[in-house]
Amino acid sequence: MTAIETIMRTSPVIPVLVMDDVAHAVPVAEALVAGGLKVLEVTLRTAGALDVIRAMSSVPGAIVGAGTVLNLRDMDAAIAHGAQFIVAPGLTESLAHAARDREIPFLPGIATASDLMRGLDLGLNRFKFFPAEAAGGLKALKALAGPFYSARFCPTGGITQASAPQWLADPAVLCVGGSWLVGKAVPDIAAIRAAAEAAAALPRASA
Repeated sequence: MTAIETIMRTSPVIPVLVMDDVAHAVPVAEALVAGGLKVLEVTLRTAGALDVIRAMSSVPGAIVGAGTVLNLRDMDAAIAHGAQFIVAPGLTESLAHAARDREIPFLPGIATASDLMRGLDLGLNRFKFFPAEAAGGLKALKALAGPFYSARFCPTGGITQASAPQWLADPAVLCVGGSWLVGKAVPDIAAIRAAAEAAAALPRASA
C-alpha cells in the first residue's frame, strides 16, 4: 500500500480546514483527533496557513498536510512547516515530479478523463475528485471509475455529513474531504469534536 493510500484509508473523512488564526490551531486539531479524525488538510488559502500547519503538527496523533498547493514554492514551504502530505486542486507534471523527488505523499485533483490519463502516465492512481459536486457529483465519479478501474478517489467539494455516506458507499471512494467540520467563525471545540465523532463513524465500502 502506498503512503498516500494509507493516509486516505486512515479515516472516512479528511477535514478540509481554512484557518488563519494560529491561536485556534492546536485546540481544533486536538478536537478533531480526539473525535477520530487524525488526517487534517490545512488549505493554503490564508496568510497564516503555514503557521497553522506547524502548530497542528505538534498535536500527538495528527497527520497534517497542506491543501490548495498550486506550485513548487507552496510545496516546499508546506514541507518546511511540517506538512506530511500534499493536496493540490489540480494535476501538473511539475508538482507530480517534485512530490516524487521529495518523497512526500501527493494527492492531486482531477475532474476529467484527460486528467486521469495524465495522472496515470505520471505513475499516479490515487486522486482528489474536485470539485466533486460541481464536477457532476457521484454520477460523474462512477462514470470515470469504470474505465479507470485502478484509480481510487477522495471526492472533495460540496460534500456534507448528510451526503457523505452516498459517496463512501462507492468502492472507488477511499475517503471524502469535508469542510463542514470546522467553520470560519471562532471555533466551538465541543461541537467540532462531536462533528468529528459523527464523521469518523461513517461506514465506507472501501474499508
